[in-house]
Amino acid sequence: MADEPQKKPHAIFIPYPLQGHVIPSVQLAIKLASQGFKITFLNTHAVHHQKAKACPDIGTDIFAKVRESGLDIRYMTISDGLPVGFDRSLNHDQFMAALLHVFSAHVEEAVAGILASGEKVTCLIADTFFVWPSKIATKFGLLYVSFWTEPALVFSLYYHLDLLRIHSHFGCLDCREDAIDYIPGVRVIEPKDTTSYLQETDTTSVCHQIIFNAFQDTRNADFIICNTVQELETDTISALQGKLPFYATGPIFPTGFTERVVATSLWSESDCSQWLDTRPPGSVLYVSFGSYAHVTKRDLLEIANGLSQSNVSFVWVLRSDIVSSDDNDPLPEGYKQEVSDRAMIIPWCCQPAVLGHRAIGGFLTHCGWNSVLESIWCKVPLLCFPLYTDQFTNRKLVVDDWKIGINLSNHKLVTMEEAAKNIRCLMNRESGDKYRNAVQEVKTTMENALKSNGSSKQNMDQFIKDLKAKIQKRYAAVSN
Repeated sequence: MADEPQKKPHAIFIPYPLQGHVIPSVQLAIKLASQGFKITFLNTHAVHHQKAKACPDIGTDIFAKVRESGLDIRYMTISDGLPVGFDRSLNHDQFMAALLHVFSAHVEEAVAGILASGEKVTCLIADTFFVWPSKIATKFGLLYVSFWTEPALVFSLYYHLDLLRIHSHFGCLDCREDAIDYIPGVRVIEPKDTTSYLQETDTTSVCHQIIFNAFQDTRNADFIICNTVQELETDTISALQGKLPFYATGPIFPTGFTERVVATSLWSESDCSQWLDTRPPGSVLYVSFGSYAHVTKRDLLEIANGLSQSNVSFVWVLRSDIVSSDDNDPLPEGYKQEVSDRAMIIPWCCQPAVLGHRAIGGFLTHCGWNSVLESIWCKVPLLCFPLYTDQFTNRKLVVDDWKIGINLSNHKLVTMEEAAKNIRCLMNRESGDKYRNAVQEVKTTMENALKSNGSSKQNMDQFIKDLKAKIQKRYAAVSN
């Protein structure tokens, strides 16, 4: 019996309850299950409730169809500590506080229940941003796998907070504004290109507490899986691997990229394929600022008018809470009619399907990491308008390092004139070709990483081998 867990590891998988974290977590769970893992996936009641509203036919189990194909994935939902109907977008700090202080008790209860049922669980896979996984793993004798859903560069910045403090680039009243050139494996980086939380002078917020505690906790992880590609962040990853068991296994996509075996969207999706079918190849700009971040009313109006002035056709995903849950229609009166001959404005869509359409020639994005990876995969250059958290650092990778896109604005405040000018620059055949050529090269790097001899495939195989060896070693020690 001692080698049974080694043959089929059983992992409890807990994603961070935000759309951008749940999507790669679902795909990693499926990938591990296809490699012989048994997975118990723990979603929150609130996330499942929102998915069920968006896609009523999913029932109580989002993995039902996956199991029919033979993969061993079980599904559970637990409370995040707040009522299901609580507006987490409008009350961000209260939501984060619940995840920081309350959620772990519900996770611990669920893990105890799974183990009490007789299941032989061997490891806990949890999002790096949780502050408690190593403690729960230790309590129940499990290995801890930390899943990082952002680039390695962002991980390294957070991991080296102590260096940023020592050099007065973070955590002081009068922080230095010169370039940061001392983080191992990280090229010189300007403070404005670090994450939004590292640029703030008030470090007492609940999000700062989460970051501080999470990156202490992840130092106790047995393994760290990162949704990036070794060749795209070579020096940063190599430096991290000198200190941590860090595996770059991205991009973590479904086998068919646009296939939707598991419902991951938190909003009902509009189908714009028929409208796109009527447009010339590469002529349409796709606009989306993601699933959670907010845009100020002022910026939204400047961007809207910039889109109008550009004369470029566009599909704009405009969430009802993009400015605030209290402002469901932030566009100027008459705007939709003004651009109706060349625009489609919708509340939500299947982003991979839209990016993969031949009519799409550019992506105006907040630079969420999933959006960046998906855009590259579809060979679509980016127009960057970062809003918060890792998005400023992702913008640096896109614009400065890989040169696969441009900034929507080069100033602190975007104006309609600058927005229109940069939209035309990206979408124009001549001025935009260098970005299209560059994104094609990065896409090839990604594709090669996923091949049988590629870095991501080999890193995933090595992770599974190392995990099984550690499980076997632990069970051998217990049996002796």
